[in-house]
Amino acid sequence: MTEASDPRPAVPGPQPRPVILCVDDEPEVLRALGRDLRRHYGEHYRVLRADSGEAALEALRELKTRGEAVALIVSDQRMPGLGGTELLAASAELFPDARRVLLTAYADTDAAIYAINRSRVHHYLTKPWDPPEEKLYGVLDDLLEEWQAGYRPGFGGLRVVGSRWSPESHAIKDFLARNGVPYTFFDVERDPGAQRFLPARLPLVLLGGGERLEAPELAELARRAGIERQATLPFYDLAIVGGGPAGLAAAVYAASEGLRTVLVEREAPGGQAGTSSRIENYLGFPSGVSGGELARRAVAQAERFGVELVCPHEVQALRLEGPYRHLRLTDGSELSCHAVILSTGLEWQRLPARGAEALTGRGVYYGAALTEAMSCANEQVYIVGGGNSAGQAAVYFARYARQVHLLVRGEDLAAKMSQYLVDQIEATANIEVLTRHEIVECHGQEHLEALCLLDHGSGKQRSVVATSLFCFIGAVPRTAWLQDVVARDERGYVLVGNDLAPGQLRRWPLERRPYPLEASVPGVFAVGDVRAGSVKRVASAVGEGSVAVSFVHQHLASL
Repeated sequence: MTEASDPRPAVPGPQPRPVILCVDDEPEVLRALGRDLRRHYGEHYRVLRADSGEAALEALRELKTRGEAVALIVSDQRMPGLGGTELLAASAELFPDARRVLLTAYADTDAAIYAINRSRVHHYLTKPWDPPEEKLYGVLDDLLEEWQAGYRPGFGGLRVVGSRWSPESHAIKDFLARNGVPYTFFDVERDPGAQRFLPARLPLVLLGGGERLEAPELAELARRAGIERQATLPFYDLAIVGGGPAGLAAAVYAASEGLRTVLVEREAPGGQAGTSSRIENYLGFPSGVSGGELARRAVAQAERFGVELVCPHEVQALRLEGPYRHLRLTDGSELSCHAVILSTGLEWQRLPARGAEALTGRGVYYGAALTEAMSCANEQVYIVGGGNSAGQAAVYFARYARQVHLLVRGEDLAAKMSQYLVDQIEATANIEVLTRHEIVECHGQEHLEALCLLDHGSGKQRSVVATSLFCFIGAVPRTAWLQDVVARDERGYVLVGNDLAPGQLRRWPLERRPYPLEASVPGVFAVGDVRAGSVKRVASAVGEGSVAVSFVHQHLASL
């Protein structure tokens, strides 16, 4: 997403290729690195070289002045003067989206790992990197693919005209961003050029060819913008409801093993995890990965194996008919299958503070709402919640806001948050942690203006000026549509396997007991956060999604 002040289309012109910059003070190493990079990436990128950290930083400043794009910086670690770690940290201020790789000797890998933790380095590689086909290109291909996913050369994508304080504008921005659709947002209250489109019902979406959508519903926007996908088959071996990590993992494993698989997602692939700014404890990503990037890779992998993605569509009901399971969607269509995996995840619980509901989308947001980050530049941002999602959001918004205030009801962060996040928060100067605090009231007319905070330690209340509040105070399952179909616990989580009591299996038609991860209906499975007793972690959800496919096979073999 980009901000702009003039919604007129830019005059098209030749765009220079993005830059890959390699840095090393040893001439022979620099020549070899430049040669290997040009050979593999020269068609799509300009490969520039610098023989010192100071020269590299000067080159980056010049590229910034000229408005050019830098995709990747590969720097030697040990250089006289400005070292690689310091250079990459400085480069992040000039080109925050560029991928940064530290080139190090094997004996210095501990220092390289420290650099990843402290200096915003994405990866490290050890010298020598021969053969590059095995030790260089694979890592850089992944980093450049991730960078390309967010790269917007010149003016591109849709244009959205609306107000920062409009819930409808926020919903459209969030929907487009989560579905990977590039857009530029023009705020009618900040951008004078946006006034030329008034009067119009806002938000206004400008598609290609001059087509205009005034105050569109998300379903209409999905159709007109080419986001919507429909099922192509009347019957599937397996239907997966929910496209979070658990559902995507199940889809990959099922389709790779030959099952005709369809996945239905109500909003955007990735689920709640897809909104995470950075997941740093997921296996195989030493420098972390954003939830959106993880979802994008998983979708590409699933589609490679032939999974059909039906999105954005919501399942409204599950109907049983002998060995067949029928899913009715909100548009009235039906999908039929032999087995169903429920991976609908959770939705954020509403803030129980006076005035919060009326200001939702007008400064009060649920989840990370990363689309609002640039609007919060140099402002005071408040985050409420004590789990990993709140911690990830605090670290992310600290890059933009003047100050981030993290409100936690408990005594400390460590009770519910991973230690690596606790350490990052403590090391970030512009994050303030307020323990034993909660929000009792939200104030504002057109948008959020102030919060009333209760300090449980002192018992006192105080009012603070605030325009942005992001809430992570717990989540609830989306399972109301499963009432009277499968057994759930008192909070709505789906019960499976040995958690099912005998009384909940009175209508169970088979001699065998339910498989692990199987609900109270044969051939219906629940994985990830929607399952009662699940561990609320991405890795756990992925594991359950993949394991469930083995039980799906056993169910299908018995039909």
